[in-house]
Amino acid sequence: MKHMIILFNELKWVGLLSVLLILIGCTSEETDESPLPIKKSLPLNIVFLVGDGMGLSQMSSAYFFGEGEPNFSRFPIVGLSKTPSGSHKITDSAAGATAFACGKKTYNGAIGVDMDTNDLETIIEELSAQGWNTGVVSTSSITHATPASFYAHVSSRMMQEEIAKQLASSEVDFIAGGGYKWFCNRSDSLNYADTLAANGFFLDTNSIDAPWKGGDQKPVYLMAPDGLTPKHLGRADFLPTATKRAIDHLSLKEEPFFLVIEGSQIDWGGHSNVGEYVIQEVLDFDKAVGVALDYAAEQGNTLVVVTADHETGGFTMASELKTGPYRSMYSDYNSIAVEFSTGGHSSTMVPVLATGPQAILFGGIYDNTKIHRLFRQVGSYNAGNKTKL
Repeated sequence: MKHMIILFNELKWVGLLSVLLILIGCTSEETDESPLPIKKSLPLNIVFLVGDGMGLSQMSSAYFFGEGEPNFSRFPIVGLSKTPSGSHKITDSAAGATAFACGKKTYNGAIGVDMDTNDLETIIEELSAQGWNTGVVSTSSITHATPASFYAHVSSRMMQEEIAKQLASSEVDFIAGGGYKWFCNRSDSLNYADTLAANGFFLDTNSIDAPWKGGDQKPVYLMAPDGLTPKHLGRADFLPTATKRAIDHLSLKEEPFFLVIEGSQIDWGGHSNVGEYVIQEVLDFDKAVGVALDYAAEQGNTLVVVTADHETGGFTMASELKTGPYRSMYSDYNSIAVEFSTGGHSSTMVPVLATGPQAILFGGIYDNTKIHRLFRQVGSYNAGNKTKL
């Protein structure tokens, strides 16, 4: 009888262990195609916000230098993305954005091409072919590395005139940023403003705040010759305004939309090692995040994902070093000093925040290329196809 009780207890624990292993397996990456409830009457949209150069410390600055709770706090799902490129331990924006847009590691400087410079289909090209509406917003030139990686294919990010040419004939439905010189004041004397018009775009270089005058044409707001004015030097609320304009325009149609929004100059502040530059760009980016979250909360059919392509500047918020009695030095743990360790990029992982339908898939630690795969997977639900593309 004693032996039977021992055997029963052993079997009981084996059974519990088996159930535990099954539960763990159900939460693994291999089964992440399990859908979450979606409002079936509405198409599923995706808003993807990239804080260029925004590591965890940059994002944390919004909690110490902003007013009120940052919009970053509204995300229930948090992950970490590993950022090395196909050629270097530390990525640049071109390879980092190509990983998001195309799902492949490539060399630093590559825009929408693989390690052998072969064209890779971007998520915007793929979704456009399926009937999605798409948009690209940036505070840099719209031909800069991050936005360009979602619609262009060139061997070098420096080929901005070629990138502009490709954008002018693309299927993108909404464009906002800087960079009109790459279309209108080119070294080859060609004017791609005419090409934009011929392909159904309406170019506005005056104001994104003014009423829309382009009718049914596709909006192109280019508000500067190249990059926009830095926020700490006087830029108005271009990014949150452009985010709302993009969502308003893309949501007019019945088809789903995919929108990329880049807070470009967080990166530029890091390269310059100017703390105020970084902080103000992060706060501005957080406002754009809030616009996307408000829309998603109201509609219930929009996935919002926030991440970065890499961290820039080795940005930290350390305790300020002060002089104490007898001229001794001490750290004041109530006073924050912004510091940098490099003028370039770093290899640190970057945060991924997600909310909305299928947001749970974005938790965990993974390579940046997985974000592309998850976008394709989420997008497949619009066609009622619950298998991976």
